[in-house]
Amino acid sequence: MAIDETGLINGELYTIVINKDARGKKGSLAALIKGTKGKDIATAISSQVDFATRMKIKEITLDLANNMDWIVRQIAPNAIRTYDRFHVQKIVSDAVQTIRIKLRWEAIDEENEAITKSKELGVKFTPKIFSNGDTKKQLLARSRYFLFKSQEKWSDSQKQRAKILFREYPIIAKAYKYYIYFRNCYELNNKNSNFSMWIKEAYNSGIKEIISAASTIERHLHGISNYFENKATNAAIEGFHAKLKLFRQRTRGIVDKDFFFYRIINYFA
Repeated sequence: MAIDETGLINGELYTIVINKDARGKKGSLAALIKGTKGKDIATAISSQVDFATRMKIKEITLDLANNMDWIVRQIAPNAIRTYDRFHVQKIVSDAVQTIRIKLRWEAIDEENEAITKSKELGVKFTPKIFSNGDTKKQLLARSRYFLFKSQEKWSDSQKQRAKILFREYPIIAKAYKYYIYFRNCYELNNKNSNFSMWIKEAYNSGIKEIISAASTIERHLHGISNYFENKATNAAIEGFHAKLKLFRQRTRGIVDKDFFFYRIINYFA
């Protein structure tokens, strides 16, 4: 099974639980509960599904939110808790992007100060332009997408931009290497050892954002390592989110909530 939260109506959050075996069809939806409070969700599910049935749940995939982890412990004490690979990798990729964004704002501030100073001196401001035609702030803004990918998937222009970016900002190059190293830990089917080595090296990186990511990974290491049991991810529930949104669009919005939920139950529960 899988559990997640979704903004279904006017940004209101609902907790959703699905049965992956149904593959998004009839029988997929196990629970749809307004709110994300752990106690409310656990109480709602426990009151509707007896303990013996809940003990049969073998595995639940989830993100790293503390409330989701607590809910799973309460409703399915016998299930393996597997943290979704995408959400785990995103912690490290977000660390890289945080560094890039911070440097971009510094570049923006630097350019604004230079423009102001040029005006005071009565001269025309000309920003530094790199060999690929980017200014500093453009270089940092346009580097967002290729930092999510491995180098073999870069286009020629991205390779050129990356070469300039890593030369000008070695800290981004270093952080990016830690991200790729972490991604590769999933490819090497070796459970804890690869992650433990990465955590140890990340703590010695000297990069605050990478160290913070390593701390989070270390706290959730058991659930992260459970991925290697069945290679389970939250892709099924993400796809189900998309299906619900498409269903909402086809109904041209929601006027009557009760009728909307009634239809969802009949189609998917």
